[in-house]
Amino acid sequence: MTATRAPALRVAFAGTPEFAACALEAILAAGYAVPLVLTQPDRPAGRGMKLTPSAVKQLALTRGIAVDQPDKLRTDEQRARLAECAPDVLVVAAYGLILPKAVLALPRLGCLNIHASLLPRWRGAAPIHRAIEAGDAETGITIMQMDEGLDTGAMLLKRATPILPGDTTATLHDRLAALGGECIVDALAALQRGELVATPQPAEGVTYAAKIGRAEASIDWTRPAAAIERAMRAFDPFPGMASSLRDTVLKCWSAEVVPGQGEPGTVLAAGDEGITVACGRDALRCTVLQRPGSKRLPAGEFLRGFPVSVGERFTAAA
Repeated sequence: MTATRAPALRVAFAGTPEFAACALEAILAAGYAVPLVLTQPDRPAGRGMKLTPSAVKQLALTRGIAVDQPDKLRTDEQRARLAECAPDVLVVAAYGLILPKAVLALPRLGCLNIHASLLPRWRGAAPIHRAIEAGDAETGITIMQMDEGLDTGAMLLKRATPILPGDTTATLHDRLAALGGECIVDALAALQRGELVATPQPAEGVTYAAKIGRAEASIDWTRPAAAIERAMRAFDPFPGMASSLRDTVLKCWSAEVVPGQGEPGTVLAAGDEGITVACGRDALRCTVLQRPGSKRLPAGEFLRGFPVSVGERFTAAA
């Protein structure tokens, strides 16, 4: 019986959050040699604000892979460890640092990026959030040959997945993370065979996924109910959509569009099935809510601890 030949490519990896860790796991499972992992410096996290390693660093350490955590990659010194490991290719996934031209030129086969959208739609920092918020029917993964632009490089491989009616950023993130791992393994195999074809991105259809800001999290009840409902799913788990009632900021995590009219923000009904609030068009029945210091609760349970009356009015979150 002939032994299975291990992949010959030396793959350096740059990434930080769980999305990237899924890709690194897939690359390692496929048998690729990963001589070095680049990830962001440890950051304060949790109630104690203790310095915490990234998901990628934690995975790399458990696998005995060397880790480098430069805060930038502008100087020869900051790039030294990457240059020393002489990778054939650098795979990048949600790294969080801009790669200068000198880094892009280091690997002999260049740098491949795992991007969570169907480019050229949703270039930028928050493609998963923005796809849900916009009501897109589908999204996906694009493996891209990196250049000096913002997600402007040639496309090497694309795979789509539908956005389901109940998808939040959390659920869609997990599906795309798994799909990203599959795609990068397939792309590396094709690269090794010399079969990876680069297709320039079209000029038509370019959109930008701006970073999510906390200011966007305040519910504007004058908007159509459908738009607010999409934003609730897009901003779950962070930052969560919020509105004020009786000087208390409440978060609404889940809702459904229902018929109804009234002054935007006015409570039309409140019961175990939800709190129905008038919007600029139609109404929203909020079914999962949260008040400060508490956890997410179904509407009926929430109302037992925080009664809400018909006619009360939600206002912008303070």
